[in-house]
Amino acid sequence: MQVQPVPEANTHIFDARRVARRFRHSAIFGAIGVLRSGETMRFVNDHDPLPLIAQLRDRLGENLTVTYREHGPEAVVIDFGIVGLPAE
Repeated sequence: MQVQPVPEANTHIFDARRVARRFRHSAIFGAIGVLRSGETMRFVNDHDPLPLIAQLRDRLGENLTVTYREHGPEAVVIDFGIVGLPAE
C-alpha cells in the first residue's frame, strides 16, 4: 500500500521516495529554501531522516517547525514549517 499525503492550504508535498538518493538532500534544501513564512513542506520518506532534520535545524534555527504526521513502516510523513521569516 502506497501512502498518499493529502494536500492542504499552504502545504506543498515533497515525496522524497521519488527522488534518487544521491539528489535527495540537495532537492530538499532547495525546496525548503523557497518556502515563505506560514508555508509547510509535507515531506514523505521511506525512513526517519534524523540527520537531515539536524541539518535543517542548523540552517534555519527557530524558523523551522517539525511535526511528525505519520511514522509507519511504509512511510514517514513530516511537516516542515517555516515561521518568522520577513515577508518578501
